[in-house]
Amino acid sequence: MLLGLTSALLMVGAANAEAVHYYDTAPGNRLNVRRGPGTQYGIVRVLPEGAKVAIYCQTPGETVSGYYGTSNIWDNIANGEFVSDTYVLTGRDGYVASRCA
Repeated sequence: MLLGLTSALLMVGAANAEAVHYYDTAPGNRLNVRRGPGTQYGIVRVLPEGAKVAIYCQTPGETVSGYYGTSNIWDNIANGEFVSDTYVLTGRDGYVASRCA
C-alpha cells in the first residue's frame, strides 16, 4: 500500500511541475522585478539577461512600453514580485495566466 501511495504522490507532483510554464525574458535586458504592478513600486531584485520566468497570475497596472510593445499587464513571478509583460515573451498579446486575486 505504501508503494502505491508513494507512486500516486510522485505522479501528482510531476503533474504540478508540468503545469508551470517558463517564459523567456527580452534578450539583452536585465529586468527589474518590482513589489507591485508599476514602476512606482520598489525594485525587489534584477533578473539577469536571458532569465526565464514562471507566470503564476497576471494583473492590470501601469501601462509600460517595452521590448515586446506597450501593455498594462504585469506578471506575478513570485510572491509579491511583478515584471512588466512587455519584457516577457509569452507568444501573444493579452493574458496567458489567470488574474491575480
